[in-house]
Amino acid sequence: VQLVESGGGSVRAGGSLTLYCAASRFFPCMGWFRQAPGNRREGLASMSASSVKYADSLAGRLYIYKHLGNRALNLQIDSLQPEDTAMYYCGAGVATASNWRAPSSYQYWGQGTQVTVS
Repeated sequence: VQLVESGGGSVRAGGSLTLYCAASRFFPCMGWFRQAPGNRREGLASMSASSVKYADSLAGRLYIYKHLGNRALNLQIDSLQPEDTAMYYCGAGVATASNWRAPSSYQYWGQGTQVTVS
């Protein structure tokens, strides 16, 4: 099983980025997380067949969508700010609508892609 993230980079405050996560197979649930140095891994958004979830703190700035036959989950982030600087990770597994924000709900992870906002 393999998850590969891409699309990170350096961006000026106020800009937007789209992050890409490609999976080697279909998963019932895929999600995006981020982790800044010294912080816990934070759930941003997830998508399954029955629900799409977004973190309340970033509502209105995030948009996720699937493609490649549901084996890829992309994350668009708008109005980026320096506090959005972090490593962004894609997770996959059998997370549900009630536990999607817990990293332990995802069985597989990618290596991460760095986003730096200045």
